[in-house]
Amino acid sequence: MNKKNILIIALGAHGKGISGSDRIFIEFARRWSKKSNVRIVVNDEGHAMCVRQGLKKGVEYQVINLSRARRFGFIGYYFASILAGVLYSFQITRMDGWVIYSASEFWMDSIPSFIIRFRYQASKWVASWYQTAPSPLKGFSEKARKNKYRFKAMLYWLAQLPVKPIVVKYSDLMLVNNTEEEKLFVVKRKKESIAVVLGAVDTKKITGWKKLHKKRKKYDAVFQGRFHPQKGVVELVGVWKKVVAKRPDAKLVMIGDGPLFNQVKANVVKNNLHDNVVLTGYLFDGDEKYDIFNSCKVVVHPSLYDSGGMASAEAMAFGLPCVTYDLMAYKSYYPKGTVVAKSESQFAQAIVKLLRGRKQREKIGKEAMNMVNENFSWDTRSREIYARIAQL
Repeated sequence: MNKKNILIIALGAHGKGISGSDRIFIEFARRWSKKSNVRIVVNDEGHAMCVRQGLKKGVEYQVINLSRARRFGFIGYYFASILAGVLYSFQITRMDGWVIYSASEFWMDSIPSFIIRFRYQASKWVASWYQTAPSPLKGFSEKARKNKYRFKAMLYWLAQLPVKPIVVKYSDLMLVNNTEEEKLFVVKRKKESIAVVLGAVDTKKITGWKKLHKKRKKYDAVFQGRFHPQKGVVELVGVWKKVVAKRPDAKLVMIGDGPLFNQVKANVVKNNLHDNVVLTGYLFDGDEKYDIFNSCKVVVHPSLYDSGGMASAEAMAFGLPCVTYDLMAYKSYYPKGTVVAKSESQFAQAIVKLLRGRKQREKIGKEAMNMVNENFSWDTRSREIYARIAQL
């Protein structure tokens, strides 16, 4: 196998937290850099994110400083990122034979990747497309919910509209997040040019950590993820109120940050759940987060529109059963280790039942842990995709 030169365009990476696509490119780069030359194009916030995640050595960074653009708000920053990416794509030289990896479908990643692929015909483009925007009419929901966030869904849909045909037609390998997404694109391109990238976790790191720490149950349930409309975080407060009605001392820990954080916080106060819900903000991998997982009985994943669920898989690696809604993507993501609900009431009932039934909880939790250890390793996932890239 010839040594590959890989250019990762990740100008969409920003903020203090980390998205699923950010996590994927960072973990791939960490492992691919051991057998390939890996160069990552990021803005200053994206570079800081990579460093926080421990990706300091073995890769070459090209950092574009967009700190001034942030003064013009999100819209100004968004278009500045696109412009910076386009300028970079016209300035870069000697890219024949390189593999261009766009870390997301967002314009600042996909358009520069397309331009480089067009300029250098001997290069190859690996395009990430980890979630298709929902229909603006349906909003962020596969399930019934009061607020479907249709306007935000429309903006997301419009953002994908012009780049979708470019990615479908011109990328050499398209990475999707589940088998349902794969079905959407098989009708438009050969199946051999599509690869499913299920999420993964650092199973080695978690296994090593657990050997040094004893289990101690302090909380009842944990949520981890972005506080975003699709994740069902606002509704989760209502679900937990139902749980508390049955178990007054029940405690939920919510790990994460995002646009709905303040609304979730307000709902906790409104429903008088100060003693029952803990909001930690974003936590990095390591002792603090792992200690919470190790101190919980159940992980909840209340997304109402989703393409995967890496965040929950990390908690499941600690032997926690997962309560989810019956979303299409989860059929391929979580064949084991979950309890599936169809409504908020069923979701609350499933949590209460698991909290009361230790034997059932431990049985499903063991299934969850075994499934993650067998199928969700970053080492395995990165090898699978690298092998597909090597064939290009």
